[in-house]
Amino acid sequence: MRRGLALGAAVALAAGLTGACGGDAGGAGGTAAAPAGGRPVVGVDYPRSDTDFWNSFIRYVPQFGTENGLELKTTNSQNDISTLTANVQSLIGQGVKGLVLAPQDTAAVAPTLQQLTAKKIPVVMVDTRPEQGDAYMVVRADNRAYGQKACKFLGEKLSGKGKVIMLQGDLASINGRDRTEAFNECMKADYPGITVFGEATNWDGAVASQKLQTQLTANPDIKGVYMQSSFALAGTLQVLKQRGLLVPPSDSKHVFVISNDGIPQELKEIAAGTIDATVSQPADQYARYALQYTKAAIEGKTFKPGPTDHDSTIVQVRPGLLEDQLSAPLVTADGGTYGGVPSVKSDDSSLWGNNLGG
Repeated sequence: MRRGLALGAAVALAAGLTGACGGDAGGAGGTAAAPAGGRPVVGVDYPRSDTDFWNSFIRYVPQFGTENGLELKTTNSQNDISTLTANVQSLIGQGVKGLVLAPQDTAAVAPTLQQLTAKKIPVVMVDTRPEQGDAYMVVRADNRAYGQKACKFLGEKLSGKGKVIMLQGDLASINGRDRTEAFNECMKADYPGITVFGEATNWDGAVASQKLQTQLTANPDIKGVYMQSSFALAGTLQVLKQRGLLVPPSDSKHVFVISNDGIPQELKEIAAGTIDATVSQPADQYARYALQYTKAAIEGKTFKPGPTDHDSTIVQVRPGLLEDQLSAPLVTADGGTYGGVPSVKSDDSSLWGNNLGG
């Protein structure tokens, strides 16, 4: 597992961070720290608890809160922006000095971010990037790379010909847009012989199943499925099984399936040959670095763009907004290279999905 935090410039920080430069509390997103001898109080709003990926993130948060000496106050907005807004008000009332948020609606969160900026409460965003408003740091993987890796994998497996369906997330989300745009652009440029059917699902498994069923009825020769998240995994397997398509890769009826997340079940399905690949989104590292950056913000520390010591890069996505783009490897059964994209085997011990425990 990767350890340590950002290598933005060259100054080592006490919490194991190597960041850009130290700053006074209240500067660059920092606020006053907790009273002497006390643990900083940090609020974490979980975006949802109805997917294996986010439930894994929720399991990691207390571990890394303890490691960073933080007192945590947690809420769950259940994919509802009005609930998130109310949760933030509650956390403010509980005296939090910093917040970790992962809003699924990246436009509607702007007023909440404005309020927190006015109150000098730093925010670290996880998984998603705000359309507007400030955050101390965004902890996220390169979601365009997700779409590109899925494209390369399916493009090579289908030898550049045929039909695929893309079960998109929510196009109101930066993640859904990034994955969709990158997948479509890559297919158009590198595999023009492949027809892509894009279906928006709002990250809803039932919707994804229904749209996959409909497309397979209209296009029974579809040979590839790109699920933008593991939310669609169970439904996709059920639909393929019902149609007699849940067969090994050696069978000519096999439909190649790639997902995004890297949850334990995906890794098991890859090993079993029922799906073929995923992109491992680092649930453990999201929790680790979100809380380390929040602690750094409370201490008034700042960061600059540049490579890190944990296999990622801090980029400036717009003036005043930095994003630590964590590593998210392609995972396959054979650990091969697809369209120039290397992969790791599904049983690789470095994958968080193989280390979650019971």
